[in-house]
Parts: sequence; C-alpha cells; structure tokens
Amino acid sequence: MTVGEPLRQPIAAGGTTLREQLEARESATLSPFAMLSGESQGRERPEKEHDFRTVFQRDRDRILHTKAFRRLKRKTQVFLAPGDDHYRTRLTHTLEVAQIARTVARALFLNEDLTEAIALGHDLGHTPFGHAGEHVLNEVFEGGFSHTDQSVRIVEKLESTRHGKGLNLTFEVRNGIANHSRGKAMLKGDEGPWAATLEGDIVSISDAIAYVNHDIDDAVRAGIIALDELPSDALRVLGRTPSERINAMVSALIAGSGAGQISMAPEVREATWELRSYLYANLYPSEPIDREVRKGKKIVRELYYHLLDNPCADILEGDPEDSLEQRTVDFVASMTDDYALDLFKKYFFPDSWPE
Repeated sequence: MTVGEPLRQPIAAGGTTLREQLEARESATLSPFAMLSGESQGRERPEKEHDFRTVFQRDRDRILHTKAFRRLKRKTQVFLAPGDDHYRTRLTHTLEVAQIARTVARALFLNEDLTEAIALGHDLGHTPFGHAGEHVLNEVFEGGFSHTDQSVRIVEKLESTRHGKGLNLTFEVRNGIANHSRGKAMLKGDEGPWAATLEGDIVSISDAIAYVNHDIDDAVRAGIIALDELPSDALRVLGRTPSERINAMVSALIAGSGAGQISMAPEVREATWELRSYLYANLYPSEPIDREVRKGKKIVRELYYHLLDNPCADILEGDPEDSLEQRTVDFVASMTDDYALDLFKKYFFPDSWPE
C-alpha cells in the first residue's frame, strides 16, 4: 500500500452512500435472525439518515456521549464508594457486559452495533449506591422506581441532543434497554424471547454472566468470600478463574443458541445459576455489604425528603409537566456516590464556626 492509497473501495457510482453499503453488507452476511439496520422500526421522530453510520451506530454513539453514561464511573456496582480503584463500578460493569455481548453477537452472526448500543445504555438509570438507592426510591416515590424504567426515561426524555428532548433512539435499542433484566429467567431455564430482538436477549444474559463473575472476583479481593467456599460442582464445570468461567459461559451460550432462540447449554446454565444463587444467599446479604447498604439507603432517603421540601435549581428548572416528586426522583437518581455523599454533608453536617 502506498501513501495516500484509500483503505476501502470508493463509494459506488449512482450515489450509493457508505451507510447503504454497510446495510447491504449486513443483509448479505448476517444471520436471517439478525436485526438489520436497514429494517429498523425507526425513531419516534423521523430524522435524515447519516451518510456513513447506520441507525444503530448512531444510537450507540449518542449513548456513549451522554452525561448519564459518564456518571456511571462514580456509581456503585456492589461495593459502595470503593477506595480501591480495582473494584468494579457501574461503568466498568457496563463495559464488561458490552464486551461479552459483542463476542456472542459476532459468533452468532447477529448485529453487533445494536447489541453494543443496548449494552451501553442498559444501566444508565442506576441510582447512587446501586440497588440500595433503587430500593429506597421505589419505597418513597408513589409512582414506583426501577433502574430499568429510569434508563428508558433517560434516553427518551432526560438526556437531549440537537434533535430535541431525549436521544430519539430506534425502537430496537429502547426495547432492548427496557427488557435487559431477564438474565435471572434465562438462567432458570425459562424460554424467551424477552426482547423484540435476539440482540436484546443477548444483552440480558451477558449482564448476568458479567455480574456473576466480577462480583465473585471483587468479593474474593475484599476477603468477604473465599474461592473454596463457592459451590464445588459449579467450579468443576465452569473453572476456578474468572477467565475460565466467562469462557465456559460464553462458549455454552454460543453453542446453546439457535433457531431464533438465545439459550445456554444446560450443564453450564445450571452451574451458572448455582453460582448466582450462592451470591444472593451469601454475598449480597453479608454483614460487610449490608452494613454499607443501610448507610447508602439512609443517605438517599434523607436527600429525597430534604430536596422535596427544599428543591434546588436543577429540580425547579425541570419539566413543569412532571410532578415535583418526579423531578426530585430524577435528580436524586442521577447522582453519583460521591455527589450524594457531598450533598449529604452539605445539608446534614454542621459547619465549623469561623474563628
């Protein structure tokens, strides 16, 4: 290749865009069960198509550039406000889900761009202190709260682009985000599909694969559990290291899927379910975790009620069509762990009297 030589063939005569060539390549190379970019159900507000990016590539990029995505780096996965940089946050969890999901989608000849967009957006609605904050907001807000619904609310309304309120994502990405919490059902052996696309189902099971493995890794590092305490039969099937277990689960997912169904080969699925059950029985309710969860819940609850009585500018400037309660929930849910801690200190810690 000489300097200046193009890396690809020029756009074909007749005005065909690179996007149209990419769509044609999808149609020629992907599985009949794949969701093709050119066959998307589209957006709520029609937009001019891009010259070189497909609709799912644009959705992925819009999610990646949101403030909500950047805030995930300071939100709890399991260990609240960790001081050790090696513990997972909600952002690193999201990236691990995306990596696993793309690997599976590629192996099954499904749409990688759609899969990645769903994976990157699936946890945007998480609160400070992880599920602790989610449980509190569900208790105090009359309309109820779930991080899944909040993730959809963020991409449909709270974030914005030059196209107006919300990201105006395609139906398939929004549907995948709305149906991403089906990993438990899939590991139990329930039959799907759950999302409107197989790519959405891949993200659901990849979410479970990611957290089962990285939560074990973090808990062993923290000294809360020991590797030899994990179910021996599950370790025999899956392996003793994180890489061995992830490889076993991903390989079984690829081997077990087919004919329009995403599923995991039975022996590995049952072993994965056994590990997940162990975590829910022994790790998440353990005293070191539960002690910090109680603290996180108190902070979120106190902040919600204080801000409801004393709304800040961000709440007052929200959409007047939303209730004050809804705007307060949106504001509290958006907080990172660090921001929530700082705000709690500001509102509830006494100031030192000046000398």
